Amino acid sequence: MTRRDRAWWALAIILSVAILIAPAIWNRFPLLQYDTGGYLARWYEGTLVPSRAVVYGLILNAGVPLSFWPVLIAQSALTVWVLALMLRVHGFGGRPWLLLGGVTALSILTTLPFLTAILLTDIFCGLGVLALYLLLMRGDALSRSERIGLVVLGAVSAATHSATIAVMGALVASAALLYLINRKRVPRAALGHGVLALLLGAVMVFAANYAVAKRLAWTPGGFALSFGRMLQDGIVNKYLDAHCPDARLRLCAYKDELPRYADVWFWGSPLFDRLGRFAGLGKEMEHIAVQSLIDYPALQIKTAAIATARQLIDVHTGEGVVHWVWHTYFIVHDYTPQLEPAMKAARQQLGEFSFETINKVHYPLALLSMALLPAIVVCAWRRKLPAALGELAAFCALALFANALVCGALSNPHDRYGARIVWLAAVAAGLALACVIERRKAPLPAQGRDILPAQGQA
Repeated sequence: MTRRDRAWWALAIILSVAILIAPAIWNRFPLLQYDTGGYLARWYEGTLVPSRAVVYGLILNAGVPLSFWPVLIAQSALTVWVLALMLRVHGFGGRPWLLLGGVTALSILTTLPFLTAILLTDIFCGLGVLALYLLLMRGDALSRSERIGLVVLGAVSAATHSATIAVMGALVASAALLYLINRKRVPRAALGHGVLALLLGAVMVFAANYAVAKRLAWTPGGFALSFGRMLQDGIVNKYLDAHCPDARLRLCAYKDELPRYADVWFWGSPLFDRLGRFAGLGKEMEHIAVQSLIDYPALQIKTAAIATARQLIDVHTGEGVVHWVWHTYFIVHDYTPQLEPAMKAARQQLGEFSFETINKVHYPLALLSMALLPAIVVCAWRRKLPAALGELAAFCALALFANALVCGALSNPHDRYGARIVWLAAVAAGLALACVIERRKAPLPAQGRDILPAQGQA
């Protein structure tokens, strides 16, 4: 690569990173969400709370001296790196302006820049999925250092949220099944890299939790969040009506006072606070969630299927990015007060952020890109598109379904959970469009892995 080529690449990368953090630049401060404070507080409070991974909390604390901007730059740079690898392994390497154009298009048409510009774990779900795709399906097109980097990225991604490691676990399990059926599609070494990423992620979770809370434990929250979904679906009330009075169940005395919305129960219920929140009710919520699975299997399957379907289409941009995220404000005030003036001066905190117009573009395009995934698979099967693009589309479709099942059925459907991963469908659709345009210019061979460059090729 010549000096001029390196200069063009450097410029394209810098501009791409800047575009991905543009919402935060416009905001004058990184975007915040209610959950941000929960991650930030882990180091200072030394406790474990549901769904607030210590690993990401440590990442946030590393960025405190520079007002969190290094966190956003790292999130954006990792995204640019992964997208560059995606372009290269699909035959579009060595084109810095194509990378910049792709990042720009994704930033305008999808929720991506609102994931890279916010202090939240959500960007790592999509990056973890793409890291696994590259390791499992395109490993022969990567250098050794790239594979090592992707394993580390996959591990960090898995460690940032229990739902993310569950989605990644489902993908690795599917790859293992494919390995048993056809070992040529997923080589043993590639499968080993995927498993290694998950294992390292689990080690990170235990190590970080022990370092901060002095407990060798997993991040709590699984059964409690499932309880919330069952509460919203009416299953908890049905169970309490059937089993109360029961001296073991404190909720029997309050069963007629329970809210019907999970978010209200966890984040806005004085009753939940009075009964000790997760620490006071964790075991009871786990008991009710497990026993109701046994008592009402058909109802559980029905409500879980509905929740999964809802989560698939709940993909609006910007959920939770509002002007009053009081918990995060209080955490910043208590533990990083030097950042409070800049935070309060941000446009988000002044109420100047609105996603209504943005979602008029993002939401229909997100649904369209998801709908195109099966079409891409069919076109690849009929050899109208390269086989590798069909594999990518199938991989993304599986990731979207796994995410909907984990976040919808096991937790509760939210637009935020869908938006964090739906941009992958746009990546697959964009690559398919680029391939169609490229073939019109110069037809490509139709058979085999016809677009994979040799290892080390730029």
